[in-house]
Amino acid sequence: MILRALLFGLMATGLLGFGLVVWAATRPPTGHAANAGETLVVIAAAHALQPGVLLKPEDLIAKTIKRASLPRTATADSTEARRGLAGAMVRHGLAPGDVILAQDVMRPGDHGFLAAVLAPGMRAVTVGVDLVTDTAGLIWPGDRVDVILTQSIGDHAAPPGRQVAAEAVLTNVRVIAIDQRLVEGAAPNEPTRNEARTVTLEVEPNAAERLAVATRLGKLSLAVRAAEAGPAGAPRTVPTTWAGDVSPALASQAVRDAPGVVRVFQGAADGKEFRF
Repeated sequence: MILRALLFGLMATGLLGFGLVVWAATRPPTGHAANAGETLVVIAAAHALQPGVLLKPEDLIAKTIKRASLPRTATADSTEARRGLAGAMVRHGLAPGDVILAQDVMRPGDHGFLAAVLAPGMRAVTVGVDLVTDTAGLIWPGDRVDVILTQSIGDHAAPPGRQVAAEAVLTNVRVIAIDQRLVEGAAPNEPTRNEARTVTLEVEPNAAERLAVATRLGKLSLAVRAAEAGPAGAPRTVPTTWAGDVSPALASQAVRDAPGVVRVFQGAADGKEFRF
């Protein structure tokens, strides 16, 4: 009897243990269930984006999605992540709210970026500017700008109002890249107002030659244009602005300093000029 009771007890214990193992194996882990409900804030498209568009800050929004459905190449939203996406080229069309994945964009540092961004027949030309001449750092890839040349004529005999001139050497050109590494890599207490930067522009071949000459003549500035379509190139009817056109004081000084001239004629002989 004792052996039979002991045998039944062992069998009952075994069945109970087997049942516990089956229950534990078929029940989802508590941690997994908790993680499935977690969410993460990622970067998404603020509106429809066409292929070839260069991303700007206003093109990016934050979107909350479940971690379980999170693609591996999605980017968590942060200031640094958004800065890294600014200027990247969209490889294919994105709908509003689409999560921006790593394979959806090509960044300026990626191999073949410039070749992919440039329109057929266009050239990429890089010029150096500073934080003042590029509109205090507010120009972004994808913006269209005018390139303005300011130069000193160097003719000391000319009136003061005609010794400095400004003119638009290129109009309506697209910015395709901005190098901000020098500014971002500065020390925390180091002034950055005069830090040099480079801006890469998309121009036609002849405009590239004009820009190369302009860099040797004087100082270049960039003026942002309103969003509009149109080819890049040299201005057709943009007049030159002289120092006297900007400063009435210089213009009046030129008139005040102009020498007086009197021509005296004697009979049929050629007249003589007297300056005073």
